[in-house]
Amino acid sequence: MSPTKRANKKPTTFTAEERAAMKERARELKAGDVDGTKAVLEKIASLPEPDRSMARRIHAIVLSAAPSLTPRLWYGMPAYARDEKTICLFQSGQKFKTRYATLGFSDKAKLDDGEMWPNAYALTKLTPDVEAKIAALVKKAVG
Repeated sequence: MSPTKRANKKPTTFTAEERAAMKERARELKAGDVDGTKAVLEKIASLPEPDRSMARRIHAIVLSAAPSLTPRLWYGMPAYARDEKTICLFQSGQKFKTRYATLGFSDKAKLDDGEMWPNAYALTKLTPDVEAKIAALVKKAVG
């Protein structure tokens, strides 16, 4: 490509998936107070397998481990919040075309451990051991 063509080419700042997520977040904000549980369950039902089954199980684990958290959508992803602040979320692997789903935690989660700690976990399969680890992380995250 010639320098002129390169100079005239508009840089791509966000991927199509990122732009779609931002549009979803704008719709969420515009909708205001909606039934978060209903919205999250509808979002989970719309996910392709195997993420749908995983998200259903994560939903149950999070609400069992931390019943004080409120389900909500966050950038089109099932999330769980306290006082309107997202604590954790489930990101489908298909959302950004990644090879695995992710359980992520925001900076509001109380997971601090020294000077470096994980705030997202790749999920490939939910086993009883993994489910127990998720429950423990969620309990720790809410304090």
